[in-house]
Amino acid sequence: MPQKNQTLGEFIIENQSSFKYTSGELSRLINSIRLAAKVVNHEVNKAGLVDIIGTAGDTNIQGEDQQKLDVYANEKFIRTLTKRNIVCGIASEEEDDFIAINSQDKNNQNKYVVLIDPLDGSSNIDVNVSVGTIFSIYRRVTPLGTPVTKEDFLQKGSEQVAAGYIVYGTSTMIVYTTGCGVNGFTLNPAIGTFYLSHPNMQFPLDGKIYSVNEGNYIHFPQGVKNYIKYCQMEEGDRPYTSRYIGSLVSDFHRNMIKGGIYMYPKSSKSSNGKLRLLYECNPMAFIAEQANGKASDGFNRILDIEPTELHQRVPFICGSKNMVEKAEEFIQKADN
Repeated sequence: MPQKNQTLGEFIIENQSSFKYTSGELSRLINSIRLAAKVVNHEVNKAGLVDIIGTAGDTNIQGEDQQKLDVYANEKFIRTLTKRNIVCGIASEEEDDFIAINSQDKNNQNKYVVLIDPLDGSSNIDVNVSVGTIFSIYRRVTPLGTPVTKEDFLQKGSEQVAAGYIVYGTSTMIVYTTGCGVNGFTLNPAIGTFYLSHPNMQFPLDGKIYSVNEGNYIHFPQGVKNYIKYCQMEEGDRPYTSRYIGSLVSDFHRNMIKGGIYMYPKSSKSSNGKLRLLYECNPMAFIAEQANGKASDGFNRILDIEPTELHQRVPFICGSKNMVEKAEEFIQKADN
């Protein structure tokens, strides 16, 4: 059982043997993410004091306006992971294509690729609301010493070896899993060290919070509308409380601690949903399942979906197991 107040560095070293590939490379990779998180956290915390808020004037591959902090966080994570010679490839939500690292070096024995959403919920920065970073780690499937290909990134979520998120809020936390449960570490800003504050995190089986953008209600499928009405109905332990921050990391983090469900379903405006399978849904689904929760597109387990493109979108329903299963029941019934 992990002990509170253990540093993240100590925790990584102590639990390295529980990782099925028993390699120090993954430990160094998590440490690199920790370093980049501290740098980005520093900029997030002073966002109102420097010229780092607002749009950057560009759009990303999804056609969305890039915030200045999106660009900054993207550059910091890519630079940190590249300079430390730990990974053989990176894919970012902010980049059109994946980045091959040291692809011409036949002696490059790096085994891992990282997929990252550098700053989830960045439109909230201007109004001082929590944002986050989401990351996902896979072992490459192409031969060592050869350039990475898209095949290395288009793996099902069930193949992840690690995933996590950083939430930049009232305190800054790293929450991650390597397939042996979920643990959360809080940054002590005075000394720049992350300490284990939330060992063995678990979703309650049931919850009383539902998180969905009800402004899109009219555009939702009938099954989702029916489930929302069920959440609002006064019966038993309902009505549930509606809480929606608009930052996946923040909504997910609250629901994991308190019990709840997060939904970003498909709609008449977004036929495949809005969230990205590789950068958001897969890592969060892996964390959810490791924390006794569940993640679904309404019909299928998220981690079983076969990716076909880097920026693929899917409907996403995630949270306390009983709540997700009840939502699936409404969605599947309305679809018949």
